[in-house]
Amino acid sequence: MKRTIFELTPQPSIREAFVEASSFLDGLRVMESQRNAQLLLEHVLGLSGTSYFMALADPFPADRRHALEEAINRKAQGVPAQYIIGEQEFYGRPFEVTPAVLIPRPETELLVEAVLKYGRELTLRSNERLQAIDIGTGSGAIAITLALQEPAWGLLASDISPDALEVAARNAKQLNAGVEFRQGNLLEPFAGMAPDILVSNPPYIPAEDIEGLQPEVRDYEPRTALDGGPDGLNPYRIMMAQLPLLSAPPRLIAFELGMGQAEDVAELLRSAGHWKEIVTVPDLAGIDRHVLGISR
Repeated sequence: MKRTIFELTPQPSIREAFVEASSFLDGLRVMESQRNAQLLLEHVLGLSGTSYFMALADPFPADRRHALEEAINRKAQGVPAQYIIGEQEFYGRPFEVTPAVLIPRPETELLVEAVLKYGRELTLRSNERLQAIDIGTGSGAIAITLALQEPAWGLLASDISPDALEVAARNAKQLNAGVEFRQGNLLEPFAGMAPDILVSNPPYIPAEDIEGLQPEVRDYEPRTALDGGPDGLNPYRIMMAQLPLLSAPPRLIAFELGMGQAEDVAELLRSAGHWKEIVTVPDLAGIDRHVLGISR
């Protein structure tokens, strides 16, 4: 009979606590059970990297027993480890995450890399201070990273969720990033502006596919950050329709998108007629994950 409640055996070593926790999660078919157990152990013990591995033979601290049991049991219920820990690394920096925001993904770092590359080319050509806007910022990971990597750029970011903006603002303060946050739907908060760069990782999951997502994502990450409408493309269409709100279209536009959506999003950019070059960037799995429009 499978255990459904995790209880640590008396006086284990840290290594034994890891084995117990990972075996418990594996028995419940929790994905990446060993990685999740290690993340939660490191969090509970306040250790990471080399310090964690060097401590494996040490006795598990009795005063941290309840904290580990609680964390593992929450993970067993499906709660993402990042929400339990309250943090996710992005571009080498720690970002606070709560259930109000989507957990930043590694593939989004490639979107940041592409924006930095083509944005720097714009800087070289114009020798002007660029202004970039991040639409649907969530935790603020994209906007804050761009602001820290290119301090000369002006960064503004928006989200429809006031709770998400509170998280993003805390991240900007913690990381000392100069980003201005605005609440509103997609491009609406920037009406009348002429940003040089527009970047967005909007909701792009087709509505009918959400029930088939991993339970961690489906049941815990914010639905408004996932649901892209019937085919997942609604946010892109709306942003294209909202472009006249801006006093001039951005010279660089960059989107993250879902599997199989690259050509449709590229066609939306081509049809808008503002960008001479359309670039598709694959993720590390070879999936076309980002589409950019560039004015030359």
